[in-house]
Amino acid sequence: MPAYAIAEMNWRDFEEETKKTDLCLVPTGAVETYGPHLPLGSDGWLAGHLARAVADRVSCFVAPLVPVGVSPTLAEFPGTLTVTTDALRAYLTGIVASLHRGGIRRILFLNGHAGNVPVINDLVARLRSEHPSARYAQIDCWRFLAPIAKPLSKSTFPEGHAGETGTSVLRAIAPQWVRSGRDVRNPPEINDFSDILQYESYRARAPEGVLGDSKPGNADAGIRILETAVARVVSFLASPNFA
Repeated sequence: MPAYAIAEMNWRDFEEETKKTDLCLVPTGAVETYGPHLPLGSDGWLAGHLARAVADRVSCFVAPLVPVGVSPTLAEFPGTLTVTTDALRAYLTGIVASLHRGGIRRILFLNGHAGNVPVINDLVARLRSEHPSARYAQIDCWRFLAPIAKPLSKSTFPEGHAGETGTSVLRAIAPQWVRSGRDVRNPPEINDFSDILQYESYRARAPEGVLGDSKPGNADAGIRILETAVARVVSFLASPNFA
C-alpha cells in the first residue's frame, strides 16, 4: 500500500486518490543543534521518516516536511534556525487550508520538535471551531518515543536532547549524517525545584548541545524503537478515535 507524497504527485492523481482516503500526515521539524555528532535537521529526519513509514502502511497522503520550527532557546548555537510562533502558525494555517480545499478531512501532525507543540495546539483549537467535521491530532515525536525506548536503553536519561534515544534513531534513519567519535555524556544536574519552570541559558547547561549520554545509542535499538512507534501510530489511525 503506497504512501501518497503530495510533492511527488500530479494534480489529477491527487484528486483521484482523495476518493480513497481523506487522511494526510503533516511532518514538522526544526533546524537546531543536536549535539556535535547529529545533524541540525534531526527533528525533521524523525518526523519525515515516521510520516512516510506510517503512510506506507495505511495509504494516506504525506505533506512536505515543514523543516524549520520555533527554536529560540537554542539560538545560541551556530547553525540553529528559528521562526516566530506567528510565522509558523500562519504557514501551517495555509497548508491546512489548502488540504481542506483538496478534500482532506483528517490531519495528523507528526511533530519532531517540542517548540512547535504549543503552536500546533493553538492552531488546532481554532481549526476545530472553523471545521467541526474535520479531525486533527498531534504526535510530539520524541516524547512519543520515550516510553518505547526506555526498555531498550542503557543510560539513565535516554530521552535527553541528542542523548541515547536520539542517537539510536538517527543512526537508524540517517547514518550518513552521524559523526562517529563525537559522543557526549552530559547527564542533567539534579534540580530540587524541578516542579517550577526556570529559565536559563541552554548552552550553559549543555555546552555541546547534549543532555544525556549519546554513547550507548545504536542503530539496532533505533530500528526497534521506530518499528514499535510506527505500529502504534497505525493502530491509532485505524481506531474509532480518529475515524
